[in-house]
Amino acid sequence: MLSKLMSLFLLGLVRFLTGSQARWYGCPPKAEQRIYFANHQSHADLVMIWAALPQELRSITRPIAAKDYWTKTPFRHWITSAVFNAVYVDRQSGTPAAAPATAPGAETAALNPAPPTPADGQTALNAAYIPQSGSPLEAPVPTPHEAAAESAPPTPEALRAALAPDDPLAPLVQALESGDSIVIFPEGTRGHGDEPQPFKSGLYKLALMFPQAVLVPAWIHNVQRVMPKGEVVPVPILCSVTFGAPIQVEPGEERRPFLDRARRAVIALREV
Repeated sequence: MLSKLMSLFLLGLVRFLTGSQARWYGCPPKAEQRIYFANHQSHADLVMIWAALPQELRSITRPIAAKDYWTKTPFRHWITSAVFNAVYVDRQSGTPAAAPATAPGAETAALNPAPPTPADGQTALNAAYIPQSGSPLEAPVPTPHEAAAESAPPTPEALRAALAPDDPLAPLVQALESGDSIVIFPEGTRGHGDEPQPFKSGLYKLALMFPQAVLVPAWIHNVQRVMPKGEVVPVPILCSVTFGAPIQVEPGEERRPFLDRARRAVIALREV
C-alpha cells in the first residue's frame, strides 16, 4: 500500500514538474516485450520514462538503475525497488551496456573456443588427425551438415548460456527471460553534449539474445535542466519523451554498424 501511494505521489510530482509528455511517434504504446533505449543526461531519466509510460506498460517495464547510486541510501533503495521495480546493475566502466568492446565476431569466438593444445609427447599432427591402418594420414572431411553447423551463428539460447553470472548484463537478461520489458541507456554513462555519446555493446548483445523483444528508441528532452548533474533540488521545466519506430538487428549486421544506426535513430527523434 505504501509503495502504491508513493507511486501515485511521484507520478503527480513528476508530471507537475515536467509535464511528462509522452509522444508516440513511430509506434503505439503496446503491451509487448520491449527494450526501450534512450539518451542519458540525468539521474531523472529513469523517473521521466517511467512517468511517461501508461499504467499498463509501467507495470511490465523495468528501468535500469546504477546500483552504487540508487542503493546508496535506504530511501533510494526502497523507492527504486518498491516503486520503480528497477533492475540494479553494477557499473563497470559504465553500465551493463559498457561491457568491454569486442571485435566483430568475438561473441561467436567465445562460444567456439580453440581446440586444446597437444599433450606432452604428442605431435600437432597426431593431435589433429587419426591414422587409418594401411593408409596415409588424411584430414577428415566434414559433412555438409557439420560444415553448416560450424559456420552458423550461435543461437540466442547459446548466447545467454555463455553469459557469465557476474557479467553486468546478467540482471537484464534475467529480467527479459522473465518476460519483462526494460529501459536502458546505451551510452553507459550520462552525457553532457547535445548528442548522445557512442553506444556501448550491451544493446547489441541483448538484441541478439532476445530477438523477439521489440527495440524502441526514445529521446528524452530537457530533463537534464530539471535535475542537472550535482544538483538535488529539481526545477520545473517542460519535458517530453518521444518514442520512435522500432529497429532490429539485420541478418549479418555487425556490432558497430548496428549501434551507430541505433544511436542515429535516437538522435533523429530530437527533431520530431
